[in-house]
Amino acid sequence: MSHAAKVVFVSAGPGSADLITLRGLQRLAAAEVVLFDALTDPALRAFAPQAEWVNVGKRGFEHSAKQGEINALLVQHAQTAAGMVVRLKGGDASVFGRLEEELEALIEVGIEAEVVPGVTAALAAAAESQRPLTRRGRGRSVSLTTAMTEDRELQAGKHAATEVFYMAGRQLPGLQRRLLAAGWPASTSVCVVSRAGCADALSSSHSLHELAAASLLHQGRPTVVTIGVGATAVTSLAQRKSTSTRANPEPRLKSVVLPATALQP
Repeated sequence: MSHAAKVVFVSAGPGSADLITLRGLQRLAAAEVVLFDALTDPALRAFAPQAEWVNVGKRGFEHSAKQGEINALLVQHAQTAAGMVVRLKGGDASVFGRLEEELEALIEVGIEAEVVPGVTAALAAAAESQRPLTRRGRGRSVSLTTAMTEDRELQAGKHAATEVFYMAGRQLPGLQRRLLAAGWPASTSVCVVSRAGCADALSSSHSLHELAAASLLHQGRPTVVTIGVGATAVTSLAQRKSTSTRANPEPRLKSVVLPATALQP
């Protein structure tokens, strides 16, 4: 068998082309073939005008290339290209990017691969809303979850101080019911961001019992839902201390009347 080209998985980040890393841009500029996802920014084409661009985009609930077809195309191009093959993925390739299946396909035929990390949608959403996913002393764990399983079953739980749900845009009413059933209080803070990382990103804040109402605002847009500590708005330290004091007031001391005999030596 002739020597196969190296395949580089480049994480393009969510949305705008300027979220790609410098390393990712360097690999893209050197590509002979680029197999790209539906949600990658078309502006990235300008950095690899010499390459053949192959659309292998996958979109939820829409007709798109099957994973087996993508695997086969990846192997085919790697075995026939003279130069580098780039698999351009939205967000970070290692987070809900089907990276495992594509690496397995390359390993089975002995093709070398490299993975370039990138910005995942949860981080872009946290940046857009200015709500850090972790908080000192309060938010020490984060869970990343797809709202829909492979069998299109909606699932939600309570596993961390902050939970982030991907691909949740069409599921907000159902997600609200599942989160309440999982034990999240109805007053829990929720932040919804659609098209995170894009110039037209939208961010909205809700209590859990109001989450379903966000469906209209974010309709038809790739959406990330954050619930828990990481969804709460950042306030000044004084405001936070004031809120904490109101929530946990100092215990009042009760007056105790001692009998006169107790005061005698």
